[in-house]
Amino acid sequence: MAVASLVLGICALAFPFIGLGPISIILGIIGIILGALGKKNVEKQGMATAGIVMSIIAVALGIIFWLACAACVSSVATIGSTL
Repeated sequence: MAVASLVLGICALAFPFIGLGPISIILGIIGIILGALGKKNVEKQGMATAGIVMSIIAVALGIIFWLACAACVSSVATIGSTL
């Protein structure tokens, strides 16, 4: 579970930068859940913690990029309607 959380966290961190914010949010949430389950194994607790941290950052970035994209589209639509 810890390895899967780490891999999902890494993948989810890359997606907002290529325009796939919603996928990043979904992968991040799954990574958080798997990281929480992976913390039960004492040997891989550090890897699970890293996966949780990266997944939380990925979810936050995904939301920020998604909101920024919506604001940009809204402003373009507003400018286009005033012309």
